[in-house]
Amino acid sequence: MAGTNQVGPEAGALDLGVVFRALADEHRRSVMKELAADLSDSERGCNSFDLPISKQTQTHHFRVLREAGLIDEIDYGNRKGIRLRRAGVEKRFPGLLALLEAESRGGTAPHRAG
Repeated sequence: MAGTNQVGPEAGALDLGVVFRALADEHRRSVMKELAADLSDSERGCNSFDLPISKQTQTHHFRVLREAGLIDEIDYGNRKGIRLRRAGVEKRFPGLLALLEAESRGGTAPHRAG
């Protein structure tokens, strides 16, 4: 069954303040860290994330990430899938996903020579 793709703003319209507000929440940042670490960028089920919150609250968090332009949601009627918008995020905010990956490993992002 094909799903309906619910997309956020185009890559060029991503707003840094909106993205930072979306990432300020620990649960949303946790989702983004997992997605950033998975270089296959495969679609994930919303319930595949180990979030200690209700399904209703998860739905809210995924909507915030979608509206910020960080993920796409695919609606299958009785379930939803999500996919990282890696190309768009990297185009607009180079290095942001690397920072999230580094945080998930407990380290810091590589330093650039300046």
